[in-house]
Formats: sequence, structure tokens, C-alpha cells
Amino acid sequence: MRILWIKTELLHPVNKGGRIRTYQMLRALKANHHITYVALHGDSANDPALEQANEYANTVVRIPHVQPTRSQAKYWSDLAQSLFSSLPFAVWRYKSAALTAWLEKNATPDKFDVVIVDFLAPAAGVPASLRVPVVLFEHNVETEIWRRHAETATGFLKQRLFRLQESRMRAFEQTWCKRSDLVVAVSDTDAIALEKDFGAIKPVAVPTGVDTDYFRPHNTVARDAALFIFVGSMDWLPNEEGVKWFCESVWPDVRRKIPHARFRIVGRSPSAAVLALADEAAGVEVTGSVPDVRPHLEAASAMLVPLRIGGGTRLKIFEAMGMECPVVSTTIGAEGLPVTDGVHLLIADTAAQTVAACAGIVSNRERASSIAGEAAEFVRLHHSWAGVAQAFSDACDHAVQRFNNTRGS
Repeated sequence: MRILWIKTELLHPVNKGGRIRTYQMLRALKANHHITYVALHGDSANDPALEQANEYANTVVRIPHVQPTRSQAKYWSDLAQSLFSSLPFAVWRYKSAALTAWLEKNATPDKFDVVIVDFLAPAAGVPASLRVPVVLFEHNVETEIWRRHAETATGFLKQRLFRLQESRMRAFEQTWCKRSDLVVAVSDTDAIALEKDFGAIKPVAVPTGVDTDYFRPHNTVARDAALFIFVGSMDWLPNEEGVKWFCESVWPDVRRKIPHARFRIVGRSPSAAVLALADEAAGVEVTGSVPDVRPHLEAASAMLVPLRIGGGTRLKIFEAMGMECPVVSTTIGAEGLPVTDGVHLLIADTAAQTVAACAGIVSNRERASSIAGEAAEFVRLHHSWAGVAQAFSDACDHAVQRFNNTRGS
């Protein structure tokens, strides 16, 4: 197939869940298909990420589009301006007339067999009618994330803002689920929700994968029985909310049971609020970005996933499993993954349950090791990226056939 893949960014550095999933998927697809990758990305033609894009694409098209960060004033002025639009801010900020113009000119049946819209964000720039089948790749049910933000937000204004974003995202997500020729989800749970609540027609679930050769322990680091870690991009609000809740509501009781316990937060772009946790709570460390998460996963007694907001599936759980690192997660943190509590990981939703799980990991290393070993065998057998990419390719191929049959009738 000649695949036109649209995303809001280039993929290097490959350091967060959405990038990892797309990068690994495209690398596997590129072996058998021609990939044209279109990205909304910065304003510099000398970005090293452009050169590295040949790892996952045959052709790269960069549509200049600068995005301010939350630390910049323009981010907040953009947020204020977006309130006058019907689009959710997470989509509005990526609306691009240049992308629309490029697609109107180039996304034609003589050049491409299928268009993949990766996440909802770039969809605002995709023309309403293309003569090529459109596949929406949903890494999350985006509306669900905003609903959970609203439920956990403190303060009237925050709650109102999140409810507004939830409402706008719901309308946009419904429009795109109904409009797309195929919706691909990352779990059966998401696929059911996208069909039932958003009108997607027979969405397909393509599971999360893991690089089982890369994420494998080399026994170069001894596990520290008192070290717990969190791994994730700290500029993603659900991650920030989760570690703050854990440090404030759970960690003091963990330390009472395990006096020398340490909690290490590993991930890029920690906010000032996350950095402050290291000063406010004894035994908490914040590393920021690290060149390789594997030594941290290999050294830790367990990886904690205390998420109360989220959607899609957490790649970091499969990565920890591949590294034979025990996992303690909330139900939401492990949502959508085909894993079993007490077999592949430990589920803990309340503060008390999380404290008990952490204490159990430390006091019963034999059971923790058994769970970690079972989890590692599971992901190695069932979740390689080659198999995931093949399932994605098959789903797209069927969508192309249906589209062409309908057009020809």
C-alpha cells in the first residue's frame, strides 16, 4: 500500500507513548509498504528529527507549525483565543490551513491508497472530503480523558474549563468517528466505547506492542528492594496528576511501612509542581529526561502506575514487564491491556491498596519475581511490534477494499 500518514510532530526523540507506538508501527510497516509521513513540526528545516525520519518513512513532508509550551505566554493566549471556537483546544491549536491546502492538492487516489490520521489533533486540518479512504488511529478515547480531568479537578474554574473541553471534544470525536472509513483503537475497551458512544462503524482494536529484544534485563544492575519508580512523560497532565496524588495521599504511609523507601519519577519535562515533590516529600526523586529508562526499570523493586485519568493503553507497562520489573497499577492505569491482577501485575486503586501492594512487593520477593516472570513471558509471546503492525496493515487493507468496492458500485 501507498500510505499517507498524518501526525502533529516528527517522532524523534522517541520518548513518549504516542511517539513510541507510531515509531515502532511505522518501522514495521515500512518493510512492506511505502510511507509518506506528513508532520506539523516547527519552523526549522535543519531539525535533526527530519534526518532521523528516514528510519520510519520513505518520504517526509514537513508543514511548518510552531507550538508554544505551557511555560510560554503564547500558550495561554492561544487557550483564551480558542474559547471562541467550537473546537477543543487540543485540536484547535493544530488547525493548519497549510496542511489542508497540501492535502487537497496531494491526497489523491493516483498517489495514495489510504490516509492515516494519527490521533485526533491533526484531523482539524484534513479536508472534509477526500477521494482516498481515511483511517483514524485513536491512541485514546480523547473525550474520556477530559471527562476524568473534570471529575478530578479542584476549583470551580478548572472544572468548568475541563467540562467545556470535554463537551467540545465529544462533538469533534463523534464527527470524526462517523466520518472515517475505519477507526483503529488500541484496545477492545476503547473500540467498544468508540462504537457505542461515538458512532464508529465496526472499529478495529490493534493491541499495544513492545520491543521485546530492547526491553529485556541484562542483569547488570541489582534490584533495590526499597526503590519504586514511575516512568512517563511529565508534560502529560494525567501523569502529573497521578504522581502528585501518589506523593500526597499514598507515599507517607508507604514510608511508614518501609522507612528507607525511595520513589523516583522518571520522565521528560517535569513541571514546577512535579519538581517540588522532591522537596516536599522525603525519599522522592525527580530525574527529568533520561537517555535510557532500562537501567531504572532493572534497578527498581517495582514500577508504579498511579493514574486516575487516562485513556488508550500504557506502553510503559509492557516495557516494565519486558524488563521483568513488577508493576503496581490502578485499574485506569492498566485499562485496555489484556493483563490479569495477581498474574501479570498487581491492581491497586485506593491509597490503602497501593500501600499494601508496595509493602507486599518488598516483603515477598519470591511472589514479586514470579509475577514479573509471568508478565515477561506473556509480552514476549503475544505482543511483538511485527505482529501488531501486521494486524494494523490487515485492517487498513480491508478498509481500502471496502472503499474501492463502494466507489465502484
